[in-house]
Amino acid sequence: MLATPPYASSTSAAPQPPKLLDRVRWHLQVKRYSIRTETAYTDWIRRFILFHGKRHPADMGENEIAAFLSHLAINRNVAASTQSSPREAVRDGRSSRRG
Repeated sequence: MLATPPYASSTSAAPQPPKLLDRVRWHLQVKRYSIRTETAYTDWIRRFILFHGKRHPADMGENEIAAFLSHLAINRNVAASTQSSPREAVRDGRSSRRG
């Protein structure tokens, strides 16, 4: 018996599209980003999603990004220069729209 791929549902004949963070990882790998950058970006995207109550980044805009960055600066004491990484990560995550 053949093994079912991890993305395939046992009740559906069609495979499900890859999840957001898998698409982001693929996108970063195609752009030849380092594994450390890939890890950092996916971590920032995960934090962004959790900060906004598990909403999908494609459903959010610049206001939500600004709120997240403000939260990092005010509550987490993240320096302005460090905020470029989460900003770019979230924008990359938003560009990897739902499949």
